[in-house]
Amino acid sequence: MLSSLWKPEMRVDALTSTLEQRVLLNDLDLNLHMNNGRFLTVCDLSRVDLFIRTGLLALMLKQKWAPIIVRHTMDYKKPLRPFQKYTVSMSITRWDEKYFYATHQFLSRGKVVAEGESTAVLLGREGVVPPAKVIEAVTARQNGTAVERR
Repeated sequence: MLSSLWKPEMRVDALTSTLEQRVLLNDLDLNLHMNNGRFLTVCDLSRVDLFIRTGLLALMLKQKWAPIIVRHTMDYKKPLRPFQKYTVSMSITRWDEKYFYATHQFLSRGKVVAEGESTAVLLGREGVVPPAKVIEAVTARQNGTAVERR
């Protein structure tokens, strides 16, 4: 995740993270392909990339907000073999008054190997932080304008 520190800033109007990865030996299950749990961990890495590149990580630390995944689904279509390269992309597709919704897609050799969706919230001291408030704070940080602490 250190590489996220040197990547370009991710703007609020283009919330897509793309990571290039390779299947390592500790990612394998007994069938010698990437285990199902590793796919979800890589989705977590995509979210952290987004947190860092949007400036949301700094806001979460300052505001004591915690990201929580409340639902995650994944459809596995093809196996990923040892040392196989793949790309994972995650996009925030929408949000409502409570949740953020994201899609995740794993590609290798031009083919989709897995796709999924996740739903998340940010929890603050007083409960769920409305996504509109989060977006407002990230936008203000990116534009260099202050948002008063609520």
